[in-house]
Amino acid sequence: MTQDEMKKAAGWAALEYVPAGSIIGVGTGSTVNHFIDALATIKDQIKGAVSSSEASSARLKELGIPLFDLNEIEDFAVYVDGADEIDPSMAMIKGGGAALTREKIVAAVAQRFVCIVDGTKTVEVMGQFPLPVEVIPMAREYVARELTKLGGKPVYREGVVTDNGNHILDVHELSIIAPKKLETQINAIVGVVTNGLFAERGADVLLIGTPDGVKTRKC
Repeated sequence: MTQDEMKKAAGWAALEYVPAGSIIGVGTGSTVNHFIDALATIKDQIKGAVSSSEASSARLKELGIPLFDLNEIEDFAVYVDGADEIDPSMAMIKGGGAALTREKIVAAVAQRFVCIVDGTKTVEVMGQFPLPVEVIPMAREYVARELTKLGGKPVYREGVVTDNGNHILDVHELSIIAPKKLETQINAIVGVVTNGLFAERGADVLLIGTPDGVKTRKC
């Protein structure tokens, strides 16, 4: 089974967690694209979706799934998204696609977070994948210096502007053994919009696509 086939298996397995008649939070990325394709097969059974990125919104629209503005919704049942890394505590690194801020906002409103990944994304300690940090453009170099003090090696993701008009610093050479603490420390740096650690709001359900089928972990 290829990596993409494992992603597809996890994406389609998430349909089990979609309540009928509900609004669904939809994340961003290649695994989520498989979920969106799956969601289109039951679009008549749901009210619609809230999207975390312009790219996902375009795909949802193309498939005829109604979109809702998050400001119109008090809460919703489930948010489905991928991860770049996820550890045994269900904390994640996200933001490889530069949509981390909107993903974190949508996740905060959801009652339940279902994370969909292929087996390569599960790790014991996060940090092999560089940690994305979204920053206000004028603060980029200041934030980079502060991130260096925390032990990381920040690299500006050149040519990338987020949907919010900001820049991304990818922080290399971290070994993230206390993700909640680090998430708070980085978010306290002036000029940081947010960082790609989803530890305070981790996953509730993890669906892992493997060569032996989809495996499930629950918080």
